[in-house]
Amino acid sequence: MSTVTAARPGLDLFGRYLSLWVALCIIVGIGLGELMPGAFTALVAMEVEHVNLPVAALIWLMIIPMLLKIDFARMGEVGRQARGIGVTLAVNWLIKPFTMAALGWLFIYGLFAAWLPADQLDSYVAGLILLGAAPCTAMVFVWSNLVDGEPNFTLSQVALNDAVMVVAFAPIVALLLGVSAISVPWATLLLSVGLYILIPVLVAQIWRRWLLASGGEARLASTLARLNPLSILALLATLVLLFGFQGGQILAQPLIIVMLAVPIVLQAYLIAAIAFGLNHRLKVPYCVAGPSTLIGTSNFFELAVAVAISLFGLHSGAALATVVGVLVEVPVMLWLVTMIRRGEGWYTRSVG
Repeated sequence: MSTVTAARPGLDLFGRYLSLWVALCIIVGIGLGELMPGAFTALVAMEVEHVNLPVAALIWLMIIPMLLKIDFARMGEVGRQARGIGVTLAVNWLIKPFTMAALGWLFIYGLFAAWLPADQLDSYVAGLILLGAAPCTAMVFVWSNLVDGEPNFTLSQVALNDAVMVVAFAPIVALLLGVSAISVPWATLLLSVGLYILIPVLVAQIWRRWLLASGGEARLASTLARLNPLSILALLATLVLLFGFQGGQILAQPLIIVMLAVPIVLQAYLIAAIAFGLNHRLKVPYCVAGPSTLIGTSNFFELAVAVAISLFGLHSGAALATVVGVLVEVPVMLWLVTMIRRGEGWYTRSVG
């Protein structure tokens, strides 16, 4: 599938010094959170149904330029990518929740049990399971863009995931947690879908039509090229904000944060390897395999945090585990983006 693209959205300067940018953002975020706790407390309080509005605004800055690439006239072509869609659905709903549960049991009940509060072990595992069962909605547009993914495929896959989530999330979580019923925070789910998909898609499509009407493909391409640095800056600002929000917890209990991060990070690399490998085996084109892999790997952390708080309480181990998921999501996904980009040549040659 072809699509209008600007200059390759890349990991040029951003990618060559990725480790530095991520490290700086983490340090700056934690530092600002300690130096200006009142300001970050106020920013944390700016939320509706567990959806933080400053983070939502930054996500808009990241994803609207990417949604400009979507041509609804070509959406019918997405049906040709049934293999990529199948891989993502299988990974998200048949593999990922169960591997996350297995890793949680291995590390929390096993390897790390002696160093964690005994009364919180069950709660930590529950938080990890909630993360694994909630596939990402908004940030996948960013990851897809960074690997030059097919934007129409990405939108259709995200929409399909959201539809499946409505019926599959609660039963899978209930099964893995061993509880009779899970109360899904529908307000959080619906607000997130509206904020991160429906409204941005509408805004982007109105803007796209205006650009094409006023200057054609050339004007659309030049606009995308100018917006790309803004998207990267918004991504880095999001990283600063997330670590600023939780800097106090990181400094107060660094060992627990690290131990909770281990299964989350291992899960991300495991799922990415499985998804990328399945796409390769099925000879899915790179422009679909990239976003398919990343959609399968990333998490819908707003939903996971909201469910953890509603089920176990704000100060529970489950809530902390989901917050750790928030913290590691962006840097880990950026590393995966880099690895997928570096493997593009090999993938394309071997798939043909």
